[in-house]
Amino acid sequence: MQLVGYEPSGRGSALLVSDGGGEIDARSLAAGDDLAYSLGDRHCAGTIDESGTHVACDRPSTPHCEYHTSTWVCARCTGTCLKDEMDCDEDHAVYIAAFAPDTFKVGVTKHRRLETRLREQGADRGAHVHTVSNGRIARELEAEIAERLVDRVRTPAKVASLAATVDEAGWEAVLAEFDVIDRYRFDYGIDPDARPVRETIASGTVVGVKGRLLVVRTGGTTYAVDMRDLVGHDLEARRTDRSLQSSLGSFGT
Repeated sequence: MQLVGYEPSGRGSALLVSDGGGEIDARSLAAGDDLAYSLGDRHCAGTIDESGTHVACDRPSTPHCEYHTSTWVCARCTGTCLKDEMDCDEDHAVYIAAFAPDTFKVGVTKHRRLETRLREQGADRGAHVHTVSNGRIARELEAEIAERLVDRVRTPAKVASLAATVDEAGWEAVLAEFDVIDRYRFDYGIDPDARPVRETIASGTVVGVKGRLLVVRTGGTTYAVDMRDLVGHDLEARRTDRSLQSSLGSFGT
């Protein structure tokens, strides 16, 4: 079987596994669940079609080959539509997201998906700062705000946020220039004593999921796994037997 995708926090938190026959099994990632998979070879994860059927692919590129890589053109939009015809003609929200301790990001999403989008990214705080009638206007505003705030957050910064708290003074200073419409505060149930060790594993007891970061505990150490790094791996139903880096705290127990 192969790990062919994942659902981040905000969308059910699951690993998507296929046995090659087209059916997909969504493996729950609720806190306390036990994972016991060993990672094998990695190759293209294929695609999941509109009917929810997995279409397998054995090309070596990962996580997807050139034939199964989808590019969301709207992610590159700055207000000038890159499609043949603009199709984002519904209310959009411009938001500011905080990632502990002091990374503040601007983003846009369809208004109806605002809270879900913030959870999908693993934001610690969120603030809705504009509502506009379509995606083009939202992207123009985002591009303007991105001249002073970041518009993307890399995985290392998100891992660091797992063992940090938001700089509240910095957060309030960022929001002072906006007429904030609504605020959000998120708790993912992850409270490690120290920053988790970054690893690529699918074994251990699930601590929680924050965005696309899966946090598991095994052998006295807490690990943070970018689920995107798991996509494409063949899986065996057994715990990993490879040597893992341990946190310093694990040696005192």
